[in-house]
Amino acid sequence: MKKMLELLSAEAASAFRAAGYDEKYGRVTLSNRPDLCEYQCNGAMAAAKEYHKAPIMIAQAVAEELGRSEAFEDVQAVNPGFINLKVNESFLSDYLGGMERDGRLGCEKAENPKTIVIDYGGPNVAKPLHVGHLRSAIIGESVKRIARFAGHKVIGDVHLGDWGLQMGLIITELRERKPQLPYFDGQYEGEYPAEAPFTIAELEEIYPTASARSKEDADYKEAAMQATYELQHGRRGYQTLLSHILNVSVTDLKRNYANLNVEFDLWKGESDAQPYIPDMVQKMKDDGFAYVSDNALVVDVKEETDTKEVPPCMLLKSDGASLYTTTDLATIVERMKLYHPDEIIYVVDKRQEMHFVQVFRCARKCGLVDEGTELKFLGFGTMNGKDGKPFKTREGGVMRLEYLLKDINEEMLKKIQASRPMETEEAEAIAKIVGLSAVKYGDLSNQASKDYIFDVDRFTSSEGNTGPYILYTIVRIKSILRKYEETGRQAAAGNVAPARSASEKGLQMELAKFNGVVEAAYEESAPHKLCAYIYDLANAFNKFYHETKILGTEDEEAQAAWISLLCLTRSVLETCIDLLGFEAPEKM
Repeated sequence: MKKMLELLSAEAASAFRAAGYDEKYGRVTLSNRPDLCEYQCNGAMAAAKEYHKAPIMIAQAVAEELGRSEAFEDVQAVNPGFINLKVNESFLSDYLGGMERDGRLGCEKAENPKTIVIDYGGPNVAKPLHVGHLRSAIIGESVKRIARFAGHKVIGDVHLGDWGLQMGLIITELRERKPQLPYFDGQYEGEYPAEAPFTIAELEEIYPTASARSKEDADYKEAAMQATYELQHGRRGYQTLLSHILNVSVTDLKRNYANLNVEFDLWKGESDAQPYIPDMVQKMKDDGFAYVSDNALVVDVKEETDTKEVPPCMLLKSDGASLYTTTDLATIVERMKLYHPDEIIYVVDKRQEMHFVQVFRCARKCGLVDEGTELKFLGFGTMNGKDGKPFKTREGGVMRLEYLLKDINEEMLKKIQASRPMETEEAEAIAKIVGLSAVKYGDLSNQASKDYIFDVDRFTSSEGNTGPYILYTIVRIKSILRKYEETGRQAAAGNVAPARSASEKGLQMELAKFNGVVEAAYEESAPHKLCAYIYDLANAFNKFYHETKILGTEDEEAQAAWISLLCLTRSVLETCIDLLGFEAPEKM
């Protein structure tokens, strides 16, 4: 289904052609002066240069042609050459009827679907999720959902940090505590226990203890480095311990991500890329891209157009150890081999931009990706507290993500119980749904690359540009539809009528923007555009609601049309919040 602006632009193009001018000037946009008109066309200003005529003369000729179009109820040519447009109410309501009948609310699926891998989440195993993991999870999940809705095959990969010294530290500390375990016996040839020798709580305590000790005890750190080396070179007992660590940690991570309504298709980590490193590095050497510099193996990735220094991409340290760069490159090799993606999107902290500049350039230079495969860095800003500094606990530490969600849910529960009495169990369930909307909308309503202030009081408010406000709007619509059906009638879509008031037309105008907004959100990987849209849509609905006696009217024909309009509004809002990664309760 074509977008509204495409249809109106086609009308304008025909009018320019009929008036004797090139149709390329017939581009219609939303008005930047809604007090004067709904849409505008500024093509006469540009056409004046080509045709050496006063723009107002061109605008008047085109406006005369546009006056014959059924798409517009009012067309005005105004100095110095603008064409102001108001859409016809019947044309608009017919368009909304098409949205309702479409099944996808007017959104077309991609003609040539792409395979897209989205790398988001990025937690380290054996460590609890904290607020620093929030943005990657929330933004990545929404970008994934939007791309899927657009018709593409999307693969979400958590990309675990499960390699390197942290594993050696855990193994070393565990060996000190439980030396009798068979994993530490180099001569042991039997079957290892199927159950892990630690719980998630113990594992989360082991790593920080080991990390702190390694900074003060050189021998301990050396032992951890040796354990890391033996793990990475195939020591059987340590490989089994790694499997236990992954199983216990991933089980807990899945539970925590589920509380965020975030899901991954792949639970791969850095360890999965390790088998690809030797051949990849050897090929880079053989092809003449990799060379030794200061005892390290590197690839030059600087370009003549660089305005700032771009260091060489380091593959191996002087001791032969690999780095994050090596692992990320090997992961690209793995993804190309297994999934043949047309695009790989990395949703990571924007402070890692230089790292990915190096990785992307190295991957292209060394032929690790197909020529047509796009590598995209979607860097996000910092989540800050009210003091403008990175969000911390009251004690100054990094807050665990589950504690943050718990605090939000408790705040929402207080507000829900204060507004209307209900059973505790029901209130808690609603608080969890609304609390998640507060967190996700509070984050996603900001452009991803920008830092933002995490303000619990503001985010949980039912007024203003917040998740709860959007949900209150949806719940209000559901309540009206429910009351309508309680009278024995069926709330049905497909019966939107020409607007009877300015507020009704304003709501219809917002609904007509939906497919264009979704397309822009996909093309720009920009969930904040969806947030801005549903806030405007919610405002338009609430204005219409407050000015219209939807259930109180005796005009059954008007009422049926309004109910149909509410059905469409609910569908659009619910589709949008699903793309943002949350849902609405039945009541609040």
